[in-house]
Amino acid sequence: MSIVSFGEYQEGIAFKVMNERAMRASAGILFLLGLIAFINAFILQRFIVIPYISGLLAVNFIIGVFINPKFAPTLFLGRLIVRKQAPLYIGAIQKRFAWSLGLFLSLLIFGLSLKLQGDITFFEPVCMLCLICLFLLFIETAFGICGGCKLYYLAIRLKLFKEPEVKPNCMGDSCEV
Repeated sequence: MSIVSFGEYQEGIAFKVMNERAMRASAGILFLLGLIAFINAFILQRFIVIPYISGLLAVNFIIGVFINPKFAPTLFLGRLIVRKQAPLYIGAIQKRFAWSLGLFLSLLIFGLSLKLQGDITFFEPVCMLCLICLFLLFIETAFGICGGCKLYYLAIRLKLFKEPEVKPNCMGDSCEV
């Protein structure tokens, strides 16, 4: 078992998997943090909160994507929350793509929010990116729909990525290629 890995093999499954219940709990924690940032910035006009929370989310995604998601703070907490529930395994490859999308968005928000501190013209782009992130996190948490996973399979259909030899499953087998 490697420390640097995204997902792990489970007996009887031919591809790396993640526990969907823990991933959804992690998405709920990320959603809560994002909502706190959004309310502080765009309702209370306290923009200073955005770089801190988006930076925290970026670090979480960096750890998850480049080291191992089990060491990412939100997934660690998510696993604690759902520890008494039976795991529900889903493919790790599309979740890695989704977390990479989260990393990209959080880094973009972080960079733009630093500009926002001195220039209000960055208000609308940061606000729109935050809303996109909140939407993706909400549908993952509330409905079990992984927007990043859907984009991953769309990219395969558009031939932007090579189709994996062993097709990993999605929540409810909703990602059939």
